[in-house]
Amino acid sequence: MTASALIVGDSTARVWGLSGAERLRRLLAGTSGVIRIAGDGGELPNEGSVLVLRGDYVFDPRLLRALADAENDVGICTERGRTPVAARVQADRVPGVRADLAGEGNGASLAALVMKRPSELVAGFETNLRKWEIPRLTQIAGADIGELERELFGGAYKGVTDLITKWLWPVPALWATRLCVRLKLRPNHVTSAGLVLAVLAAVAFWEGEYGAGLLMAWIMTFLDTVDGKLARVTVTASRFGDILDHGLDLLHPPVWYAAWGLGMAHEWSMDWSLAATLWLMLFAYVGGRLCEGAFQLLVAPFSLFVWRPLDSVNRLITARRNPNLILLSAGWCAGRPDLGLWWVVIWHLLSTAFLAVRVAMAWLARHRHGPQEPWLAQVDPVNDARRLVVRMFSGATTPADRDGA
Repeated sequence: MTASALIVGDSTARVWGLSGAERLRRLLAGTSGVIRIAGDGGELPNEGSVLVLRGDYVFDPRLLRALADAENDVGICTERGRTPVAARVQADRVPGVRADLAGEGNGASLAALVMKRPSELVAGFETNLRKWEIPRLTQIAGADIGELERELFGGAYKGVTDLITKWLWPVPALWATRLCVRLKLRPNHVTSAGLVLAVLAAVAFWEGEYGAGLLMAWIMTFLDTVDGKLARVTVTASRFGDILDHGLDLLHPPVWYAAWGLGMAHEWSMDWSLAATLWLMLFAYVGGRLCEGAFQLLVAPFSLFVWRPLDSVNRLITARRNPNLILLSAGWCAGRPDLGLWWVVIWHLLSTAFLAVRVAMAWLARHRHGPQEPWLAQVDPVNDARRLVVRMFSGATTPADRDGA
């Protein structure tokens, strides 16, 4: 179903450089099913469904998608205070709902709607970000803007990722993202800088300048965290940027490992030939990626790393770029870059073998017990919040703790 959208009011304070109404416009522009967006005082549609939203609130994108997909008229209120902030209604009901949301009506139009809290309208599990979190709905006026920006930044973070991204990068990435907003840099600028560093790191490895290459490689991985968060908090994600970012993530790690090996081709001290080692590395790298794809093709449309808690824990250390950079850095610090590369190869082989076993187990589970669900989709925010694995990979709190009223 398709719908138009009308934004009522705005905020004077800016969150990540955007007023509430401007943030809503950008979110709505990327929401499937929304065909036209009007600001307060804008032209109203004469027919069809209309989303009417208060512009002085920060909305979780999932709430907008849920409203756009709703089949019947429905309203959204805050989690605990039950303050009405949005509704999907037919065009003939828009004037009354608009007046009520603006505080100019008698409340009858909103009172006639079925009101849903965010936790009732949207499931807590986010497939794209691989985490569980109550949908955010926060009034901007009266909020601590710094704290609200930190919450939005945290909401832009993947729940299941490697240990460096999860525990080392968040604070400096927050600072860097704020600097990018202040300098009016866009995500593609950051991704492009990361691309340049990825190429320079490969060249440095090829030349045997491992220290310089590692420095550039680590900065590149940091920027790889910043660009995605910048895109989400400023709502500036683009199809081109997504392809550039994911394409770079897919291609540069094996290039780095090959360049690392070629950089010490004349002083290789292992019994195995360098060529055999690099072919093993490539086999394991491609095999790991194929395992992840096989899970989504044969088992379920979500990531293997959220199938069971064990898989989420494995994602912290599995043979991806950041854990492998730790191994390469350790080899360089020990004065044995050849050992660093071998550690990467061995860890890749072990990780890929583990992923293959998990895919086989998931495939059997699907054929024996039916469709599989990610474990995070089954989290109880009250009863499960004390479990360590839940605290590690979700924002599990009671709905009242996420109240925006």
